Amino acid sequence: MSGLKIGAPGRLLLMTGTAAAGWLVSVTAGLQGVTGSAAYLGIAGTLLVIGLYSSTYGISTGELRAGVRTVVLAVTVGVLAKAALIAGVMYAVYREPRYAVLGVAVAQIDPLAVAAMSAGSRMSARARSLLAAWAAFDDPITVLLTVYGAAWLIGGPIVGGGATSALLGILQNLALAAAGLALWTLLRLLRRRYDGRAVDAGEILGLVVLLAAAAVLSLALGVALLGLFYRPALDRWVPRITQAAFLSACFLVGIPLAAGIEPGAGLLLGLCAFGAQVVAGLVIPARIGLRDRAYLAAGQQNGITAIILALLLEVAFPGTVGVVAPAILVVAVLYTASNALLDSGLRPRPRPAPAIVRPPRRRRPAARSARRSRRPPAKR
Repeated sequence: MSGLKIGAPGRLLLMTGTAAAGWLVSVTAGLQGVTGSAAYLGIAGTLLVIGLYSSTYGISTGELRAGVRTVVLAVTVGVLAKAALIAGVMYAVYREPRYAVLGVAVAQIDPLAVAAMSAGSRMSARARSLLAAWAAFDDPITVLLTVYGAAWLIGGPIVGGGATSALLGILQNLALAAAGLALWTLLRLLRRRYDGRAVDAGEILGLVVLLAAAAVLSLALGVALLGLFYRPALDRWVPRITQAAFLSACFLVGIPLAAGIEPGAGLLLGLCAFGAQVVAGLVIPARIGLRDRAYLAAGQQNGITAIILALLLEVAFPGTVGVVAPAILVVAVLYTASNALLDSGLRPRPRPAPAIVRPPRRRRPAARSARRSRRPPAKR
C-alpha cells in the first residue's frame, strides 16, 4: 500500500482479502496445526517487533513529552479499564472464565496496524503520536494481564516462572534499550570523524541485530523504547516495510480460521473491544481537540498482537483463536467504517466564491440638473 492512495474501503478490502487468502491456503494445504509451531510464532513475533518499532519510530518526541501524563494513563488505567469492561461483558454473556481472559487479550491496540493505517489519517501530529505511543506501550501491560489472569484462572502460570520470570523479562527489556542507547551514542560520535555512508550502514546493521534479539527474546517494551531514540535515516523505507509486514500479519491471521471459529462470540468480542476504546478515548484526559478525540475514540485496532496472545492461551483454553480471529476482523470493519465516516463528516466544505458586487453609478441629483437647465446661455 505504500505509495498508493487507498481509501478506507480499499484498505478494508485489502485486509480481508489477504486474511481470506491465508484461510484458503490453510484449508487447501492442511495448515490448521501450524499455528503452534515455532516457525509460525517466530514469524509472528518478528512482525510484532516491526510494528512496535514502526510505531515509536514515527512519534514526535516533543509531542510525547508534552503528553506523557496522558500516555501513562492510557497504558495503565486505560488498559485496565478496557480489559475489565470487555471481560465483564463476555463473562456476563457466556458465564465461562475463558471468555473473560479473551477480553484481556484484545484490550490492547496493535502497533503494527496503527503504524500501517495512520499514514492517511486526518489526525493531528499530536493525536497521532498519542495513539502510536498508546499502541506501542500498552502491549507489555496487556501481556502481563493476560498471562497472570489466565494463571489465576487455571491455578498456575501458563508461561515462565511467575513473578521471577516477569522481573527478569523487565530487566531484559531495559538491557536491550540500554545496549541500543550505547550503540547509538557511539555511532553518533563516529559520524563526526568518518564517512557518513559507513556510519549509515553501521546504524542499519545495529538496528537489525537489536530487533532480531528482541524477536527471539520477545522484548516488546525494549523495542518500543528503541524506536524513541535509535532512528537511522529510514524515513523512506519504514512505511514500506510496515505496510508489507501488516499485510503479512493479515495473512497469518487468516491461517487459524481454518481450524474453526465461533462467529457469535467473535462478533461480541469485537464489538466490546471497539466499544471499550470509545469509552477510554472519550474519558482519558488529553489536550487535543474534539476532532482528534473522536479519532482517538475510534482508534481501536487489533491484529498480530492479539493472535500471539490467543496462541499463548490456546493451550490452556482450546478454541481461543477461533474467537479472537473473527473478533479482529470485526474490529477492522468497525475501525474502517467509523474512520471513513469521520473523514467524510469532518472534511471542510468548500466555500462558494464571493459574488462580485459593483458599486452603483453615481447619478447627478435631479434638482441640480434642473437648475443647470434653467441657466441662461452665456453671453458672447
